[in-house]
Parts: sequence; structure tokens; C-alpha cells
Amino acid sequence: MDPSTIPPPLPDISDVDPIWTTSRTARQIHALGEVEKDISRLLSLAASSISLLTLPQTDDPNDNLPQGEERSEQFVLEVSEYFERLDSIQVAIRSSLAHIRHSRIAPSAINAPPLGFVPPSLGVSLPLEAVNDSNVGSQSTPTMRGLQEERLDRDAWKGILDALTRLKHAMETEANSERKETE
Repeated sequence: MDPSTIPPPLPDISDVDPIWTTSRTARQIHALGEVEKDISRLLSLAASSISLLTLPQTDDPNDNLPQGEERSEQFVLEVSEYFERLDSIQVAIRSSLAHIRHSRIAPSAINAPPLGFVPPSLGVSLPLEAVNDSNVGSQSTPTMRGLQEERLDRDAWKGILDALTRLKHAMETEANSERKETE
């Protein structure tokens, strides 16, 4: 077996919610969440490193930045942590990509939605073909609605049909009773 096809081991997540340990995919999702936190810390380190590069005379008194030789030492520490975080981020992203390749996940399963896509307000929607089939002969453009919206629409039409059926039955009953009275 080619060593390049074996996905790297996942990080230790023994101190997390058990839901994240249920499967390899769950562990990978948790690892990506940690990458997101690392990126936030990376940006914070970049900002503080740049602050340490400014001239001490331009510091705001509320910045609590070190002075003199301590400033250089602090800069070295922050830049070192910056590059360590950057390295851990790239390893985690490569690990996630290796996991996706190893799992043979179809690219269509992870494609982003089309530009301008707005998810339905009430959940899953019916496929576009089903909406088009219901509008046969209609010139209106179909609108995507949520499954709950479609159910409400269906129930409303059933209610209308039921009311019309009862009305028709009542009218037939009335017509029959009038016919019997006239006979």
C-alpha cells in the first residue's frame, strides 16, 4: 500500500464532548473547528506582532506593550507562536483533505450552493422537477418552497375540497327535499 494514500492520524480529543468521538468524520469536523480557533489566534498574533514592530513613542498608554529589550523578546515569542500555529493549521487542513480523499467523498457532495442561493424558510424543499410537474400548462415560474410550506398548501387544498364536497352534498340534499315536497 502506498504510504501517501494513508490518512494522517487525527489529533487527540479526549477532553471533548463524546459526540465528537462517535466516528472518524465527527473527529475530523471537531479538528476543523479547532483549526478555525487557531486561525483566530493566528490573526491575533499577527496584530500583536505588528504592534510590537511600531515605534515605542507611538504606543497608546492603554496598549500595555513592553519597552526596550523586552519588546524585542516579546516580538520573537509572538512570531514563534505565529509560525507554530500556521504550521499546525496547514497540517490540520492537509489532514482533512487526506480524510476526504481517503473516504472517497464525491465532489458534488461538498460543492457550495450556487451564487444567490437562499435556503427555504421552513426546511427542505421539493425537487425542482416536482415543482415543474405540478405547474404543467401553467406559464408561471415555479418558486422553491419548503416542505412544511408545501404541506400547508396541500392541507389547504384538501380543506377547500372537503368544504366544496360538503356544500355540494348539502345542496343536493336540499334539492332532494324540495323535490319530495313538490311531489
